[in-house]
Amino acid sequence: MKKYILIFLLLPLLAFSQKMVSQEVMDVKKFQKDLDTEYLDPKTTPLRGDNFTNFKGHPFFPFDMKYRVTAKFVKTKRAKPFELPTSSGKTKSYKEYGKAIFELDGKPYTLTLYQSLDLIKQEKYKDYLFLPFRDATNEKETYGGGKYMDLKIPKGNTILLDFNQSYQPFCAYNAYDYNCPIVPEENKLPVEIRAGVMYEDIYHH
Repeated sequence: MKKYILIFLLLPLLAFSQKMVSQEVMDVKKFQKDLDTEYLDPKTTPLRGDNFTNFKGHPFFPFDMKYRVTAKFVKTKRAKPFELPTSSGKTKSYKEYGKAIFELDGKPYTLTLYQSLDLIKQEKYKDYLFLPFRDATNEKETYGGGKYMDLKIPKGNTILLDFNQSYQPFCAYNAYDYNCPIVPEENKLPVEIRAGVMYEDIYHH
């Protein structure tokens, strides 16, 4: 009898867990759909010529909960503006906003989050944070220059890093029309992050 009571009590928990996972998958599916829509629209795509004509959609790594992590967030005090180099040789103005400290496979890592001094002048980007990073998949399954993530300023002392929603910069697809921030040395991870958008280097030939 106790066995059946326990099963009865666990059923709502299992249903709740499945609902949570489904929501996380739905969030990533929306990210993927929105990204493909952006690239398939002539008004917003970075693609030109045959690259645009032949584009059907991005290849993505399978969704993996392992790469959805809650990191400790430490805000940087008295951060000074600095010039971040870009792929064109020019620079863009940023400031360090904070650090995200997390574990992956039991090992600790830290990534630095930045704020664009140009974007924060716009109302819709006032709480926007920029996370550029590199990892061991670069030049193999992802763009050699690294990947980006868009985040928002957290309200507490934690921040969600969902690498399943990481993407390649526009420069990966069109190096002629765009200049993209180069990933700082401090944001190079010595592990594979097999999540987000994959990449085939067919755009620079």
